[in-house]
Amino acid sequence: MTVSPWVPLRQTVFRNLWIAVLASNVGTWMQTVGAQWLVVGEPRAATWVSLVQTATTLPVLLLALPSGALADRFDRRRLLLAVQVALLAVGCVLTVLTAVELMPPPLLLVFTFLLGVGQALTLPSWQAVIPEVVPRDELPSASALGAVNTNLARSAGPAVAGLIVAQLGSAVVFGVNAVSFGIFALVLAAWRRKPQTPASHPEHLGSALRAGGRYVRYSPVVRRLLGRVLLFVLPGSAIWGLLPLVAHQELRMGASGYGILLAALGVGAIAGALLMPRVRAIVTPNRLIILAGVVYGLALTVIALVPDPYAIVLVLIFAGLAWMTLVSRMNATLQLFLPNWVRARGFGIYQVVFAGGQAFGALAWGQVATATSLRTTYLIAAAVTLAGSVTVLWWPVHEQDGADRSPAIYWAEPHLMLEPHLDEGPVLVTSVYRVDEANVAAFREVMESLRGSRQRTGATRWGLFRDGAEPDRFVEVYQVPTWAEHLRQHEGRLTVRDEEIERKATSLARGPAEVTHLLPADYAH
Repeated sequence: MTVSPWVPLRQTVFRNLWIAVLASNVGTWMQTVGAQWLVVGEPRAATWVSLVQTATTLPVLLLALPSGALADRFDRRRLLLAVQVALLAVGCVLTVLTAVELMPPPLLLVFTFLLGVGQALTLPSWQAVIPEVVPRDELPSASALGAVNTNLARSAGPAVAGLIVAQLGSAVVFGVNAVSFGIFALVLAAWRRKPQTPASHPEHLGSALRAGGRYVRYSPVVRRLLGRVLLFVLPGSAIWGLLPLVAHQELRMGASGYGILLAALGVGAIAGALLMPRVRAIVTPNRLIILAGVVYGLALTVIALVPDPYAIVLVLIFAGLAWMTLVSRMNATLQLFLPNWVRARGFGIYQVVFAGGQAFGALAWGQVATATSLRTTYLIAAAVTLAGSVTVLWWPVHEQDGADRSPAIYWAEPHLMLEPHLDEGPVLVTSVYRVDEANVAAFREVMESLRGSRQRTGATRWGLFRDGAEPDRFVEVYQVPTWAEHLRQHEGRLTVRDEEIERKATSLARGPAEVTHLLPADYAH
């Protein structure tokens, strides 16, 4: 049964947070319009405009993964609250300096970068909080509502900002953005999050970052999703990064006209988000990639060749629809796939890829436009978009298997004569299986799946060996950096799916594996 995208709003906490995030997103888009319009009349405007976009998204590229590690380690509500209070302070200073005309383009980029830092610290925590406040079967709808939220902001924010800039100036827009951070902070302060069980072995930031990187490295599903997003966002950023110049130079439209163009993108994106439950039911991810690429590529082509405001508004609606159906589908798939212990870090890496594609794409297309023309730039971007969508024929997205990724603690803690220090390592774990010849082929296949489980949850090296003297004796060997990392591996990182894989391996052997834990030879008790 298709779940309505509005169902998660019945959850009080999610509804309040969703409204607060909407206010913040509206303010952020107003901020972007105000900043870009402040530099659109400067010499080399294409470079300044693209740098505003880059300064907004580059912090996400630099800080999203550390932010994800912090969100997986600390209380996410408190982290979000502290960030919003800091953003409120930055927004107020920016407003005052702009009002007294002490905001040259380089300083504007500095403040834009600082606000981007706040966004980088907010996004992974917000994405990781969603599964805490809505049931699992409503997560795709919650993801679609996140897209509705973002694109309502894209529709309303730029349009309102265009009117305010035209009548009152950019300083007022910056002030409204500062107020939006205050609204978000108040809602977070009122939220009484359920007490979270503290981790029995908290991770240091460095080890948390490495663990998040290992998870993505050894997860083919996540890597493929990230690759598809990057192939779409890199050329797709041409629209977002250069649209102010299309409004100003090609269409001779003012700030309010630019707001209308962004609103058209937002309207299309909202339609795409609302259609996601139906699209999810009838269109496979790989077909959606091709369809979205074709629609977006054609929209880029029309923008390049048809300098008519009405035609461009129309194709921007379709471009927004294509953009959001694809991005929302990838986001929802990732939300369902990632286990809780690494969810914020996984979304941190997702934000690195997404924002990196936007930041570098916007900068690159800005330079191409400076060296050639807007028309040529959009035609090149259209060709790259279409070519990227076709690659799905050779590089498809893996379909989800519906496996249960809720935590599973099934490890029998070993009784060791030596009590290792938590930071002692590396630790070498061996598991000896006795396998009949008839089961060897199936056993090897299952062990390849088990290899991925070990490496995603903490192992840095893994191997499977067969005894030459006793052919039925197989030895699994894997290494983890420290004893604490091994404890985390078995006390919160493994999922029901991992347990199923291990039980299948055991069922193909003659009884449970004999497990040993080897410590460094120079370890002193």
